[in-house]
Amino acid sequence: ILQVSGTVLERKDKNPKLATGDIEVKVNEVSIINSAETTPIIVADDTDALEDTRLKYRYLDLRRPIMQNKLMMRHKITHSMREYLDSKDFIEIETPMLGRSTPEGARDYLVPSRVHPGSFYALPQSPQLYKQLLMVSGFERYYQFARCFRDEDLRADRQTDFTQVDLETSFLSDVEIQTMMEEMLQKLMKDVKGMDISIPFPRLTWEEAMNRYGSDKPDNRFAMELQDITELFTNCGFKVFQDCIANAGSIKAVVVPDKASMTRKEIDKITELAKKNGAKGLVTLKYLNGEVSGPIVKFLSEDEIHALIERLTLKENDLVLIVSDKWRITCEVLGALRNHFGSLLGLKKKDEFSYLWVTDFPMFEYSEEDGRWYAMHHPFTRPRDEDMQYIDTDPGKVHAIAYDVVLNGYELGGGSLRIYDGAMQDKMFEVLGFTEEKIQENFGWFVDALKYGTPPHGGLAFGLDRIAMILSESDSIRDVIAFPKNANAKCPMSDAPTPVDEEQLQELHITITEKE
Repeated sequence: ILQVSGTVLERKDKNPKLATGDIEVKVNEVSIINSAETTPIIVADDTDALEDTRLKYRYLDLRRPIMQNKLMMRHKITHSMREYLDSKDFIEIETPMLGRSTPEGARDYLVPSRVHPGSFYALPQSPQLYKQLLMVSGFERYYQFARCFRDEDLRADRQTDFTQVDLETSFLSDVEIQTMMEEMLQKLMKDVKGMDISIPFPRLTWEEAMNRYGSDKPDNRFAMELQDITELFTNCGFKVFQDCIANAGSIKAVVVPDKASMTRKEIDKITELAKKNGAKGLVTLKYLNGEVSGPIVKFLSEDEIHALIERLTLKENDLVLIVSDKWRITCEVLGALRNHFGSLLGLKKKDEFSYLWVTDFPMFEYSEEDGRWYAMHHPFTRPRDEDMQYIDTDPGKVHAIAYDVVLNGYELGGGSLRIYDGAMQDKMFEVLGFTEEKIQENFGWFVDALKYGTPPHGGLAFGLDRIAMILSESDSIRDVIAFPKNANAKCPMSDAPTPVDEEQLQELHITITEKE
C-alpha cells in the first residue's frame, strides 16, 4: 500500500489499453503504508489457481478485476430491482431468520436452543409463510432480499445459503404479477447490460414445455425440439416400441444436425447419459446418402422409414435419438440429451438472453415409492378453480396457478397465487396425507391466521445469485458470491463447518455420538 504525492501530467506515449494510460505522475514523495507478502495466487484475470485455492485465499481472489466486476454487477442488479419495486409501492420488510421446522421442502438447517433444551429453531428455506402472513396483516406489496438456507447437495448453480428476491402482493392476478415482473426484468437488462428486451415474454404451459423441450426450465436459445413419433409405429415390428405403445407410453425423437458421423464409442457415451437420466435404452439412427441406418432399421417397414424421414424433416448427416417409455421419462431423457448437444454444438451463447414463462404446473406429484401425493411446489399454492372437481377422484388432473420465469435454461424465479381460505387449505393438507393433529402441530399457527379475512394474494421469488451468474456470463454461482462454500459445502478459507468445544455442546444439551 503506497501513498504517492506529485503532479499529474499528460503522458507523451499514451497507452489506450490502460484506464490511466493518458496520464502519469511526477512523484515528489512516496510513503509505504503497508507491506505485503508474495501472494499464493496470481492476482489477475488469468490465474492458474485451482478453485479451492482461490476460495482458501478468497480475499486475494476478490482483488482480481474480473471478480470485482462480477460483484459490482451483482450490486447493479439489486439496485435496479429495488428502484423498480420502490416505484411500484412495494415496501421492504425483514422476516425472522430463526423460525420453526416444517416438513415440506428440502432439509432444514437446525439451530439448537440453549434456553429450551431439546428444541431447535430452523433457518428459513424461504420466507414463504411469513410473507403470506404479511398479506394477512394488510401490507399489500412486500419485498425482501432474503437470506435462505437449504441442506442439500451442491451444484454449480446451488449453494447452502443463498439470496432470494422475495415478493408478495394482494389483489393481483397471476398475469398481473407476471406483467409487473417482466417490466422489472426489462428495466434490469437495460440498467445492467444496456440491452433492450421485448415483453411480454413467451408463455408455455408446463405440459407444452415438457413436450417440446423435455424440461420445465427450457433453454429456447436453440431449436432441436422433441418430436412425438408414437403414431408412426402403432403397427411396428420392433418389440420395444410395441410394448411402449401397449402400456400407453410415448415415443419421441430429437434430431441432432451434422452428428451422423459419431463413432460407436461416442454413441455408447450418449446411451450411458440417457440411462443415467432414467432411460432403459436409447435408439440411434443415422441419415446418410438419403438412407436411414441403425440397429432397429431391420424391424421397420419402408412406409415407417419414409414416414419418419418426412416427420423429422431429416437432412444429410442428421443423427436421430429416440426414446420410448412413460411420457415423463421420455421427455426428461431427451431433454437432457438435447441440453448436452446444445452445449456440445456451441448453441448456447452466453451473450444471448432468452426469457420465457412456464405456467400451469401440476398441483401434485405422485410418489410410487411412498404411495402418496406430494405438492409439486408447496402446499400453499392455489389450484385452478375449474380443476377442483378432480381433487378427490384424480388429483393428478389438478393444475396449480403457478408460474416460473426461465432464462437460458435456468429457473430464474418461481411463484404462484396462494390459498387464502381455510377450507381449501384443509383440503390440500388432506390430499397430501396430513392428519388434523399433524396440521396443527406443524402449521396451526399459520392456518389460524387464514380465519381473519385473508385477502387473495400471490407472489414470486427470484434467485439473486443465479441472476448474477447468468448476466455476468459466469460458469458457477460461486463466482458471484463474495464468500461461497465449495462443492462439499465447506468454506476452504475459514474451514467451516468445524467441531465445537464440549462446553458449548453441554450448554446446548447436545451429545455427539459416532455412527457404527
